[in-house]
Amino acid sequence: MRFGRFPVDEAEGAVNVHALRLPGIELKKGAPIDRPTLEKLRAAGVESIVAARLEPGDVGEDQAAARIAAAIAGDHVRVDRAFTGRANLRAGAAGLMRIDRRAVDALNRIDEAATLATLPEFHPVEAGAMVATVKIIPFAVPAGVMERIRLASGPMVQVAPFRLTRAAVICTMLPGSTEKVVAGTLRTTAARLAAAGARIVSEERVRHEEGALAPALRRALACGAEIAIVFGASAIADRLDVIPAGIEAAGGRIDHFGMPVDPGNLLLVGRIGDMPVLGAPGCARSPKENGFDWVLHRLLAGLDVTSHDIMSMGVGGLLMEIPSRPQPREKAPDGSEGIGVVVLAAGRGTRMPHAYKLTATVNGEPLVRRAVRAALASKQRPVVVVTGHEAEEVRRALAGLDVKFVHNPDFADGLSTSLKAGIAALPPKASGAVVTLADMPKVDAGLIDRLAEALDDEAGRLVAVPVAEGRRGNPVAWSARLFPELAALSGDVGARHLIAAHAEAVAEVPVEGDAAFADIDTREELEALEIHELAETASVDAGPALDAMKAEDA
Repeated sequence: MRFGRFPVDEAEGAVNVHALRLPGIELKKGAPIDRPTLEKLRAAGVESIVAARLEPGDVGEDQAAARIAAAIAGDHVRVDRAFTGRANLRAGAAGLMRIDRRAVDALNRIDEAATLATLPEFHPVEAGAMVATVKIIPFAVPAGVMERIRLASGPMVQVAPFRLTRAAVICTMLPGSTEKVVAGTLRTTAARLAAAGARIVSEERVRHEEGALAPALRRALACGAEIAIVFGASAIADRLDVIPAGIEAAGGRIDHFGMPVDPGNLLLVGRIGDMPVLGAPGCARSPKENGFDWVLHRLLAGLDVTSHDIMSMGVGGLLMEIPSRPQPREKAPDGSEGIGVVVLAAGRGTRMPHAYKLTATVNGEPLVRRAVRAALASKQRPVVVVTGHEAEEVRRALAGLDVKFVHNPDFADGLSTSLKAGIAALPPKASGAVVTLADMPKVDAGLIDRLAEALDDEAGRLVAVPVAEGRRGNPVAWSARLFPELAALSGDVGARHLIAAHAEAVAEVPVEGDAAFADIDTREELEALEIHELAETASVDAGPALDAMKAEDA
């Protein structure tokens, strides 16, 4: 491959290296330089351009990425269409990552031109989640390098699907054990299991005694449970304690007690016949990630968990300061294809303390209703409204509008929770979503449609943002390819860092005016908007009379 600055007259057929914007010309990085483009460059006075020209035998970046991705994809992994030298691999089923670490390292050492990045081994993923990406660094790979990669390639990335779906939960009780603790434990456990496509089929509460636990375990096995989880009223202290003794009394065995993961140290793994039994550590009552998750996920995927496996979990096992990894999302109900609109209307509006911001009126209409009417006036469907703070007030303000409501009970935990709730409420076949904010009253249907139309998976345009004078605003349109990454957000942040992470896939939609930037946070801003609109209305209404007066004067 030849790389450098070419005279414009010699650049036809080469690939552009640096994005170029001139009046009437927008040439992106990686775009082929054809004859019409050359004519525009000459007309603009451009004499030379930095470009790359492939030589005989070179394999273009997209073709090279596609070949490598196809060669290394294993079971339950599919490959996206390559774009801008990148081919993403996605999970074909919910399950756990299985990575051939040595093979991945060997491929990455062949040549700096080709790189492969993956999720960690045993990372839980949902169907459709990105699990690996092949990125070609230059614009082409020499034939010799491609041949070396071919000889070293083979399935390196695969997904072990979750297989066990029926779980029994047994809680042992002591005097003073509370119903509230048990109910919370069951809710948390049901959510963990649901993330892997499993459910609780049997639930019992028995005395914290070996003689009471053993028959409960036998009943769990008899009802068809594929895995049993025991939450003790007291933490397991020894292999001779109540829970391990109860497992053995039921005809089972203890495989391992304790683990080098914190939190999660007091985990016990056993088996009764073909049914794995987990003695849960106390931290498993919390939804935060702990050692229990690591073992539970492997068992639900039908993988063996040996003492050696558990004792090898120490590196990376200190989880106290590590944010929880996202669990797979529940599947949304079936629906039609298309791009939806998610209106975020869950915030507390703390900068307007004397009234709830979203239901405050602008010229007689609630702020949130104006935002939702704009969404409904667009071509995009469905329109999903995410509620949180003052949910009933928001619903009343939107009475009679054809929208789908989804309530976010965790709205106080930050913007990301509302974004995830809205995305999860879209139909499973939705191809994308325009995410708009309920406190931006100047956004109209035209802007929403322009952003939706700018998305193009085949062309690699996975995000669309409105831009004026180099400044990016809202709403933002997202391809469904990025929904798994949106679902992994946490805290009181939006998705701006994802836009930066996918810079090559961002389509900028030019806008005029301040519609994409004007939000309402304070009473003063609300009143200023109302006064401005009243003035505009008065000017429009007075227009014919003023014209008549001018005609008389003439």
